[in-house]
Formats: sequence, C-alpha cells, structure tokens
Amino acid sequence: MSQFWLVKSEPDECGIDDFVAKRNGVIRWDGVRNYQARNFMREMQVGDEVYLYHSSCADIGIAGTLRVARTAYPDPLQFDPESTYFDPKADPEQPRWTSVDLAFVSKAQSVLSLAKLKQMPALQDSHLVKRARLSVMPLSAAEWAAIAQALSH
Repeated sequence: MSQFWLVKSEPDECGIDDFVAKRNGVIRWDGVRNYQARNFMREMQVGDEVYLYHSSCADIGIAGTLRVARTAYPDPLQFDPESTYFDPKADPEQPRWTSVDLAFVSKAQSVLSLAKLKQMPALQDSHLVKRARLSVMPLSAAEWAAIAQALSH
C-alpha cells in the first residue's frame, strides 16, 4: 500500500526544476539532519508519492510531485569531510543519516502557497501546519487528496 509524503527544500539547493531537468533520472535526497525526518525517510517505500515543497524563497509552497525510486540507504555526505552535511560522529558500520532517491512525476502549474495550504480544512492536523520546520513528513491519504485537488484547479 502506497504511502504519501511531503519533503521540503530550498529551490536553489534542490527544487522542482532540478527534477524537471532529470525527467528520466533520479535525485538523491540527502543532507537531512533531523532525527524525526530521518526516521520518516526510513519508512519510505519505492512507489510512494511525494510532494516537493519549496521553502525559504519568494514563492513558498508545493511545487510538484515526485515518487520514491529507492528506499533508505546511508547518506554518503555524512562521511565526506568536505560536505556541510559531514558528521564526525557518523560510523560507517551504523550510519546515522539516511538518503532516499526521488524521481520526477510532475511540476505544478503554479506553486500551491503555504497560505492556501493553511486554509484547507483537511490539513488542519497535518505535520505541515503543526510542525512547519520538519523537512520530511508523512501525509494521510485525505491530506494528499485535498492537496491534489487544490493543485488541479
């Protein structure tokens, strides 16, 4: 059974246009350094549907749809001393941090803004509204459907 997710990124780091450019490829979703978000990533399964949310930019909100292409594996950046995501306490035998691979599905005609998302009754109890700082979060089927409907208008 498919699960539904929302991931956040600054579009200048990894936005929907990066996925559009790799239309037939995948992008490693890495650099997540929050334990709850990492644990959610570890629950992702191939085929799960994912909304990409642009944050810290002029046009904040949901910018497109992705799909999980590869389940959780150790984030290589945790072991790279040149990376801003390097973790000196990370152990290759028991890695701390996780990556997943995400593939492009579609780009929204326009970004579905946070203001509109907050107005949606179906999202009032969602992680998006209650824990806005979390970079990876699950969505219920009802939350996914409400967003899908809003994106189609």
